[in-house]
Amino acid sequence: MVRLFYLCSCSVVLSSVFAQEGAPPDSANDLLAPYREAAENRWAETIKAFDSLNETEASPDDATLFIGSSSIRRWSTMATDMAPYRTIRRGYGGAKYTDMAVFVERLVSPHRYRALVMFVGNGVVGAPSDHTPDQIESLARYIVSVSQRHQPEAPVFLIEITPCERRLNVWPKIRAVNARLREIAQSTPNTYFIPTASHYMNSKDKPRPELFVEDKLHLSELGYELWASLIRRRLDEVLRARADQAAAQAVGLDSSDR
Repeated sequence: MVRLFYLCSCSVVLSSVFAQEGAPPDSANDLLAPYREAAENRWAETIKAFDSLNETEASPDDATLFIGSSSIRRWSTMATDMAPYRTIRRGYGGAKYTDMAVFVERLVSPHRYRALVMFVGNGVVGAPSDHTPDQIESLARYIVSVSQRHQPEAPVFLIEITPCERRLNVWPKIRAVNARLREIAQSTPNTYFIPTASHYMNSKDKPRPELFVEDKLHLSELGYELWASLIRRRLDEVLRARADQAAAQAVGLDSSDR
């Protein structure tokens, strides 16, 4: 019954996504068509490398799958930082929600995972090609729906986009995107938001320089340590609550059999 509930929820989410885009609810083609060619041209080899890695790298079924942009790709200490959670890292520099949506099937379907965690930081950078909150919301909802179709029982976590000095001029627009990500989590079953932004700002509402490397965009070692603690805390909250609920249900079933 739980599986059926989540499958039905996914159908509702997909219908909502495609309705926003004016596309038929039974097809992703119209949603992804404007982005597919550019995504294939830029990222085909990178995704192909992930395909090859999936054939040679064995991952446990209880691992947490991380997908996203360069902050995921550059997180070389993820395995130790996220312990005791076991991890699968599938990030690539420059990723946007457009190409993440195009490739999400190939990123998630080879894996069984305990949870999916996503961070994509490049939708709004202060360029003419920036995506609108509406576009990002539709694409993010689609990505969540793909994971939930693949593994309805696995929660999806959306990490808040981090404020950084290099993009501080567009921080109000990024905050609008973060608000949409939070709304997705609040309105989609088994989906959760990981707030991080306030921890990276000082008392003057400026990014804390010690948490970033020289490019003032990517996280430093201290920045990753903080990120890991915030992500672990949220995973603990959600997964521990699920485990407690499952244990309580098991006790209830056992009692009813006596």
